Amino acid sequence: MKAVETNLLKFMQGTKQFIIPIYQRKYSWTIKQCRQLWNDIVRAAEDEKIKGHFVGSIVYIEQGLYQVSSVPQLLVIDGQQRLTTLTLLLLALGKAIEESGQSLDITKKKIMNYYLVNSEEEGELYHKLILTESDKDTLINLILDKTLPEEYSPRVYENYNFFAESIKNSGIDLNKLYKGISKLIIVDISLDRDHDNPQLIFESLNSTGLDLSQADLIRNFVLMKLEPKEQAELYREYWYPMEKSFGNLTNSALFDRFMRDYLTVKTGRIPNIQEVYSSFKEYVSIIMIGNKKSGG
Repeated sequence: MKAVETNLLKFMQGTKQFIIPIYQRKYSWTIKQCRQLWNDIVRAAEDEKIKGHFVGSIVYIEQGLYQVSSVPQLLVIDGQQRLTTLTLLLLALGKAIEESGQSLDITKKKIMNYYLVNSEEEGELYHKLILTESDKDTLINLILDKTLPEEYSPRVYENYNFFAESIKNSGIDLNKLYKGISKLIIVDISLDRDHDNPQLIFESLNSTGLDLSQADLIRNFVLMKLEPKEQAELYREYWYPMEKSFGNLTNSALFDRFMRDYLTVKTGRIPNIQEVYSSFKEYVSIIMIGNKKSGG
């Protein structure tokens, strides 16, 4: 594992693609979190004494040693919310700059080519950030300035509009706003596929259980250790249809209760609703031990 403090905009620059693995939850920041980030950026923009503002860590691992791609593809283990939210803010800023007609230090074209797209690439590689299945097309269409897909992501769209309206209504100098964004600092954590266990690191980063639902943790546990092709197949054939039946897990409490009922039937014990994930792991371990003993 390598961890270094770095500027968030510099981290996003260059030809690369950040991929949110299918086992991750969908984008979930609300207006509340976006407003807090907005306020922090505006404060940094207006106060020359503030040299940097720390927004957290981004943890990632290269998709594979043998991938055939001109673009380094990085699987984001932790940091999806920050990357996606900043992408939406930069997109809104670029549009505001274009509509202003002003001659500014930063242009929409530069924002696009530096932080949002890989300008020399085509197809999916053109996009610097690829979200999970239920969010991906909404972000791509916003960046391409296309009509939203029929089943669009409300959270992605609402947060983009929040930033667009905040820029418009605040009357903030757009150069100054960009300067505030350029003060954001992260810890860049690169994992070594041969020595680091992404599942354990993911769990330790979310050990409080406050940010992730029991459903999120179970999905990650089931899919994270599989090869990408198998992940995609299991997700699309089984997990995604289940998510849709639970309202795309907008209310994860429904899935948590379902898993508690399932484990109750299978084990004869009723797990605590806050410990469904732990009970699920224990149940899987028992099944695996039983299979080994039986030679199955």
